[in-house]
Amino acid sequence: MESVLRGIPASAGLVVGPVHLLRWEVPEVPQRIIAPGESDAEIARLHAAIARAQERLVTLRTRAEATAGAEEAAIFDVQLTMLGDAELVQAVEKLVRQTIAAEKAFDIVMLEWQQRFARSAVPMLRERVGDLTDVHIRVLSLLLDLPDHDPVDVPKGANAILVTHDLTPSLTLQLDRDAIGGIVTEAGTATSHVAILARSLGLPAVVGLRRASQVLKGGELVILDANEGTLTVRPTEAEIRDARLRAEADQARDEELREVAHAPAITLDGQSFVVRANVDIPEDAESAALSGAEGVGLMRTEFLVVGRAHMPEEEEQYRAYRRVVEAFRGRPVIIRTYDIGGDKLPVGGYPHEANPFLGWRAIRMCLDEAPIFKVQLRAMLRAAVHGDLRIMLPLVVTVDEVREARTLLEEAGRELAERGVSYRADVPLGVMVETPAAAVACDTFVRDVDFLSIGSNDLVQYTLAVDRGNVNLAPRYTPLHPAVLRLIREVAATGAAHDLPVGVCGEMGSQPLTVFALIGLGVRQLSVAPRAVPAVKRLIRSITVAAARDAVEAALRSSGTAREVELVLRRRLRVALGEA
Repeated sequence: MESVLRGIPASAGLVVGPVHLLRWEVPEVPQRIIAPGESDAEIARLHAAIARAQERLVTLRTRAEATAGAEEAAIFDVQLTMLGDAELVQAVEKLVRQTIAAEKAFDIVMLEWQQRFARSAVPMLRERVGDLTDVHIRVLSLLLDLPDHDPVDVPKGANAILVTHDLTPSLTLQLDRDAIGGIVTEAGTATSHVAILARSLGLPAVVGLRRASQVLKGGELVILDANEGTLTVRPTEAEIRDARLRAEADQARDEELREVAHAPAITLDGQSFVVRANVDIPEDAESAALSGAEGVGLMRTEFLVVGRAHMPEEEEQYRAYRRVVEAFRGRPVIIRTYDIGGDKLPVGGYPHEANPFLGWRAIRMCLDEAPIFKVQLRAMLRAAVHGDLRIMLPLVVTVDEVREARTLLEEAGRELAERGVSYRADVPLGVMVETPAAAVACDTFVRDVDFLSIGSNDLVQYTLAVDRGNVNLAPRYTPLHPAVLRLIREVAATGAAHDLPVGVCGEMGSQPLTVFALIGLGVRQLSVAPRAVPAVKRLIRSITVAAARDAVEAALRSSGTAREVELVLRRRLRVALGEA
């Protein structure tokens, strides 16, 4: 067995603990024929397994609601609905009466349903394939007397390293922060869902470690070094001692960072910066508000849609947005309208697209589905009464989209007024710059928006034509490519020329080297994972803008490769920090 497995660092940290191997996959089901007189007993066994699975899901839903909130917990309602579907159960019973054992009958029917859903022209049904798979695994495990591998079953305090192929939304909701010390997945990249989640939870994580579940057996003691992207299997006593010493040093640095968390972000040459937090779900708002963040630079709203059986109503959205706004006590909270489509499919009957990332998604979908969009806008206008709420539009490429959205925003306000509901009419409206088109033509937006926010994750993806979720392309996803840096510099310069705030809310804002580059490119506002706020502030307080600007100019004068740009910036950053 290899002693050191290598993947992609996704969330920094170092932890020593046992492997909890989560093989969340459909088990192999042997063919078993029953006697004609046994069908009633097999059907009873089927119903008993389904009932036990339903009980388990109800328990999981209750836990998820307590830890993540009712909106997130609603994902289990979909699976409960599937288990109670009369058509599905009757199809299985029909096969059992043809002398096929319950587990094989259930396996056959579920595979048929998954194929049907996967080929469907309706995105909602394609999105349900993952839920079908979860139900498939859960019931078969009961019928075959296999162990239950849900992450919540890890004992509290185990500090276990969860190793799995990928984390589905339902598995993610079951993570127990008191039991899991780190995460390893075979799929994913540094900007994938699981990476963003791990950073939000403050868990060390390595993704793209392709053969982990084949190499590991479960229970082994390992060292997860998510700073370097390595997993050391069955380490020596000396390696364990060294790892624990490094972990203690990391913890000491974290304590030091907490001292600067609430200090102003001002460079050594007197330039002030704004450091805000990204918020994924409302339940994170209170802790994010204590991180030292000066507001929210990006609140994602897809949690309201993905995995849900129904679109959220205005009141539910209003409560979610209000909770975040009130947690930050008057500081700015920028909420992004639905960024649905692509890998985040909405509820409803929408046409199949061969290339959804370049298709009908985000602002395009919202503008075309005005009634759904206005529900969200009304909820935001109502929540704005309670603080400094600002609205941000994703994937905008033309000013026409901004003007159409503003028209709908005004209509939403009038509808609230007609109902006699309190709302704020002067909510600032901004756009995310996520494509080369928006970056190059950002000057066309300046008269119609109140701020610009660079979504660096997608800007890198679209500029380099590299799918940021594809582990095979991870080495080609290079945020320091000169093309990306030049586009960011152009957007920052346009904002400065028109006195328009420009921020960055992607992962570039959280990493020291890319923060150094962003400062040199003229960006003055950053939005990062809450746990990254102190580190970003410390970096800002340790350098000068002049040093960062000179470093970027030197890097862009180099050979023109992302690698050379990175090397130049690293050398310059060490000098700026007095480390060279």
